[in-house]
Amino acid sequence: MKTTRRKFLTAGAAAAGATALAAPAVHAQSPIRWRLQTYAGASLGAQVAQPAVDMFNAIAGDEMQIDLYFADQLVPTEELFQAMQRGTIDAVQSDDDSMMSPTEVTVFGGYFPFASRYSLDVPALFNDWGLNEIWDEEYSAVGVKHISAGAWDPCHFITTRAINSLEDLQGIRVFTFPTAGRFLAQFGVVPVTVPWEDVEIAMQTGEIDGVAWCGITEAYEVGWADICSHFLTNNISGAWIGHFFANEERWEELPDHLKELMKVCFEQSHYYRQHWYWAGEARLRTEGDKLELTSIPDAEWAEVETAARDFWQEIADESETKAKVVQIFRDYNAAMDRAGRPYRYG
Repeated sequence: MKTTRRKFLTAGAAAAGATALAAPAVHAQSPIRWRLQTYAGASLGAQVAQPAVDMFNAIAGDEMQIDLYFADQLVPTEELFQAMQRGTIDAVQSDDDSMMSPTEVTVFGGYFPFASRYSLDVPALFNDWGLNEIWDEEYSAVGVKHISAGAWDPCHFITTRAINSLEDLQGIRVFTFPTAGRFLAQFGVVPVTVPWEDVEIAMQTGEIDGVAWCGITEAYEVGWADICSHFLTNNISGAWIGHFFANEERWEELPDHLKELMKVCFEQSHYYRQHWYWAGEARLRTEGDKLELTSIPDAEWAEVETAARDFWQEIADESETKAKVVQIFRDYNAAMDRAGRPYRYG
């Protein structure tokens, strides 16, 4: 933030030889202005990003304003991290995986297979089980401030054809997250990368058969439910892990009260998504009329859950930091299993 120095001008009074102090110059001070880009397109962004930005702008007023941009408006999603690190944009809402951040925790962003069962698992893991500290350390090392983490919806297959068995996954082309795609490939799934705004067209033209990207709430919200025909009730994760980030230099330039205000507004965003998605997932499964629900039998789906644990070990073997995160996932889920209802059912 650039401040304007007041200049006090003195003028000699020629006739009397007295010195008079001129009135200080008055300058209007412009608000601090940030650009924040979300991974979400305009329809979804209206739910997952716009309310928090609007709240911040209303409270900050003349001190600071955040300009919100949706998916790919300023830079492609996969370039979000680089643009923020350079300071081309000031802040980002995304998962680590989609924006391809060069950290040891990138693989855990978005949908890490079966790491969570419910959306509340995500804030518990970050705020009470040590993940915040790991993320802070990883991003501080690359010039980015990790502001906070939150949960989105569960990950399901939403497709243009029915899935009733693991065999039906063979050759199915889906838009999904990098790590989810890497995991699902062993079951014959073909991950396809297209810009988020092009997913709808890709399904209409048959380039892809659907998505493994979200839950049913998002499918209805962004229009994918109008194109797809089926929703698989089995999911590969109970909640997406996403974050707010900022360029570290820009963050440090902010006065402390604006930092706190931003944290509060983003936390409110995390809370809003908790109940918006949670309510929508149940309501649209029971009352929605656009998607037919199908299921893979539990005994067969257990093969996928077992493969996820092997995948966890594969990731843990890649680095010490990854091994630490995987161990937290293991310990947390074991604790939830032991705790039983309402934390875990069966």
